[in-house]
Amino acid sequence: MQEYTVLIIDDHPLIAEVYESALLNVSERNDYAFNICMVNSCDAAIAAIMEASEIDLVFLDINLPKSEDEEFLSGEDVGIAIRKQLPNTKIIVSTTYNDNYRVHNILKSINPEAFLIKNDVNRKALISAIESVFDGAPHYSKTVLKLLKTHMDNDFFVDKIDRQILYELSIGTKMIALPTVVPLSKGGIESRKRKLKEIFNVENEDDKDLVQLAKDKGFI
Repeated sequence: MQEYTVLIIDDHPLIAEVYESALLNVSERNDYAFNICMVNSCDAAIAAIMEASEIDLVFLDINLPKSEDEEFLSGEDVGIAIRKQLPNTKIIVSTTYNDNYRVHNILKSINPEAFLIKNDVNRKALISAIESVFDGAPHYSKTVLKLLKTHMDNDFFVDKIDRQILYELSIGTKMIALPTVVPLSKGGIESRKRKLKEIFNVENEDDKDLVQLAKDKGFI
């Protein structure tokens, strides 16, 4: 019997239980044994990752409560940390976000083995995704596949610093204070803001429209 270590990262207990149930079904179908750990926040996820010598599979929700030190603003930051700390870990991203920009950004930053939009997923589809990942084949739900066919500017990418700027703006941090919390000069931050407004097609000089669009698209 093949044994695997699985980390489920989701702040909704019912969804985490659905993943666990699907894993048990996969175990019965394939003679696998799963050692399953569940966590529900960025802080708990990072602690589990740092303590582990090996994790075979991670279920990763993108919309997670940020870490207390605000180093990890969402599951995307956790996924990036997993890639650095445990590069052999297979990641199944599962999220409610289905915005074109958001999906492409996650694909670039994390490059998960499977990418599921929660509204697409039923029990059968989830089992299929798990088995595909363990067979070494990528798996994308139907909405992700549709978005992958949509042309995107290859230069489009909102990195961690961009998301940090957006987050600080969303909580009311003034421009004069941003260089104290973001590792860039004032000029560098202004340049990033201009680029973000180009990406999101925001013409208004006010940052409110930029922040609102970033929220709508799931970046903050």
